Amino acid sequence: MGSVVELDGRLRGFKEVQALAYECAEAVSAQLTPGVTEREAARMQRVWLRERGVRDWFHLPFAWFGDRTAFTGFKIPLQFFPTNRALEPGMPYILDMAPVLNGYTADIGYSGCLGPNPLHGKLLDDLEAHRELILREVRERRPLREIYEDVERLMRQQGYANRHRAYPFGVIAHKVDQVKERRFSPHVFGFGTQSLRGLASDALHGHRDGWSPLWSPYKFSDHPPQPGLWAVEPHLGFRGTGAKFEELLVVTDSKDPAESAFWLDDELPHVQRWEREKAA
Repeated sequence: MGSVVELDGRLRGFKEVQALAYECAEAVSAQLTPGVTEREAARMQRVWLRERGVRDWFHLPFAWFGDRTAFTGFKIPLQFFPTNRALEPGMPYILDMAPVLNGYTADIGYSGCLGPNPLHGKLLDDLEAHRELILREVRERRPLREIYEDVERLMRQQGYANRHRAYPFGVIAHKVDQVKERRFSPHVFGFGTQSLRGLASDALHGHRDGWSPLWSPYKFSDHPPQPGLWAVEPHLGFRGTGAKFEELLVVTDSKDPAESAFWLDDELPHVQRWEREKAA
């Protein structure tokens, strides 16, 4: 991935599908009521996106309610899949979806709550510092493993647990890319086969060249940020309440700090929330 000028056309495609995913999250969020289950919320996301042309996925939609937003007790990958947990007043939730449209991939995480919950609001507010830290240190070309450790350190200073450590390989982010557009694309264990092949290809090439498409706390992420698009998701947890954002970070080979790394879109719900609070 080269200069911003070279990227411009591709970035529009990624930005459009990311905006569509967030539009879906807000539409589904507005329909959530007491008694709706995780499985129903995940199905609502699938239906909404399919009605708008989505036929492929990096992964199928997830929904987590209550203490499952903090991955309480998660030990095996199957526990990430939606359950019959029903939403209750004051309960936090996370909607997570990764649609592919016209060959462009997004992977987003949307945190909400069914009614007032001051603790959940505090977690959402405290995520802003993580978005700023990640961008600053990526622009400094710090090794991904060190940035991960700095994010975790900030979480501890804020009094939270790092819940993205519960993800496979403990990842805070992974690369995404274009895939070939197909009328129908199968999925395995909830993940699109085309996207999995792309990630495997990146892993193979990266291993040869000394980098990984997974941003983790482990040695294989001990390298500077690799140019490309990264779906980044810092995830805070506190006593059974979890909150995160997930959005695309663009990394280029530009020597200009502002163009070397930037968030693909600053008009996202969590960013707008922070801006409203500053303006109040």
